Amino acid sequence: MCHEQHETTIGGVVTLLPADLSRVVLHRFPAVLPSTVGTAEYLDPFGNGGAAHPFRRWESEEREIGFPATELVPSWSAVTPPGTWLTVELRGRTAGGGLTKWYVMGRWAHGEETIHRTSLPGQGDEDADVAVDTLVARRPWVAFRLRLTLHGEGEAAVTAAGVMASAVRPRGARTTGPCPDGVRGVELAVPRRSQKVHAGHYPQWDGGGDSWCSPAAVTMVLEYWGRGPGPEELAWVRPGDPCPAVDHAARHMYDHSYQGTGNWPFGVAYACRYGMAGFVTRLRSMAELARLIAAGIPVITSQSFKEHELPGSGYSTSGHLMVVTGFTGDGDVVANDPAAPHDETVRRVYPRSAFENVWLRGSSGGIVYVVHPPEVPLPPSDGNW
Repeated sequence: MCHEQHETTIGGVVTLLPADLSRVVLHRFPAVLPSTVGTAEYLDPFGNGGAAHPFRRWESEEREIGFPATELVPSWSAVTPPGTWLTVELRGRTAGGGLTKWYVMGRWAHGEETIHRTSLPGQGDEDADVAVDTLVARRPWVAFRLRLTLHGEGEAAVTAAGVMASAVRPRGARTTGPCPDGVRGVELAVPRRSQKVHAGHYPQWDGGGDSWCSPAAVTMVLEYWGRGPGPEELAWVRPGDPCPAVDHAARHMYDHSYQGTGNWPFGVAYACRYGMAGFVTRLRSMAELARLIAAGIPVITSQSFKEHELPGSGYSTSGHLMVVTGFTGDGDVVANDPAAPHDETVRRVYPRSAFENVWLRGSSGGIVYVVHPPEVPLPPSDGNW
């Protein structure tokens, strides 16, 4: 399965989205975090020995959400050279006024020299639980704090972070609106990468290519922007591999606890390692997605569906990622779907109404990765980017 569930002053983008009560708060950080300094021990449960490590910590002020939120998803961009890693945590205030504990949303490192990157199961209590990359509030949250801790020796830094808070609406069928005229016939030239051609490759990372929709999707977007790992980073991939960058992405996005490569913020953090800006958010409609396409920014979408619900897919899935690259002249969705058997068959055209329905109503509820170079501006938004 693909889950596919500056300056020292802090700037924010905070706007309520009335249609689905979803918003994003983006914090910007200096190259070195304002620091609470200390030392703490960490025992890596996946093989590296325990040791005491210095750490630097930043904690946000309490942010009012503006509505009772039921799900929160953080995302981040960080530089974590060997010897360092990042821990991301959330704490909330419930609608009843109570303050929750801190929940670990991920331990991230680009490499594997120091720790194994991982989500943390088993944190559930009466207030919330963590489902891989998503904090699920059992008592709705009305405010939150974000805490970032850089561990270890080395020039580690957090360059950006965000938290999406949502009141998730019912999972029933969705209706679609018209495709905006400005994007009809627009198709971005995103390279096409099949996950299926990697079947059996490196099964220690999510069983091999059959489950690598997120690595394949992120690789497509990185290649579109001319970014990604260089030859020296790919030297370990076996000769004859059809796209070594996909194997590299799978290895460096792998969540050792989840045992998968579809952790949403891990995918964004991997892309940001190559000079990109990115975040996880929810979109409300195809019209919002179309704004990003019109700006030249392909969008990685997460959806689940039965085969008959998405004509032309040829499969059913409980969670899958693909890259929306444009729209036909009739307004249907053009997507690079990595579930195709070959690179040549990755491009698919899906009926707009069917695609929008399975994307917005499914378990992901409109989740997307937005990844773009910092110098490429995002289009105007009502606040969810």
